Amino acid sequence: MRRMRRGGLIGAAATTAVVVGTAGAVSHRQQQKYAGQQASADQQAQTEQLAQQQAMQQQQIDAMQQQQAAPPPVAAAPAPPAAGTDLTAQLQQLAQLHTAGVLSDEEFAAAKAKLLGG
Repeated sequence: MRRMRRGGLIGAAATTAVVVGTAGAVSHRQQQKYAGQQASADQQAQTEQLAQQQAMQQQQIDAMQQQQAAPPPVAAAPAPPAAGTDLTAQLQQLAQLHTAGVLSDEEFAAAKAKLLGG
């Protein structure tokens, strides 16, 4: 059987137009598909970044709340004098500090009274 040819040059032009149109439509569809995928990926990345920022902010808030809830540090009480400490040596040290001008008269008297009176 013989194939029938369609109208020569006009048929070839029509066939070419159909092929080009189909190729253009397919190309356009693929571009839309890829653009949609890219937009979806961008949106997912933004969502993940936002979630990370919120998690960091929550950690900072938790840390601040823990700091506020923690009791203030208690100042250590001065250590009592050792049992074998020489009272005379301590009084001489206070006297030296007083003569050197490190301790005022009031400070010297208070420290001496503390040592002697307990």
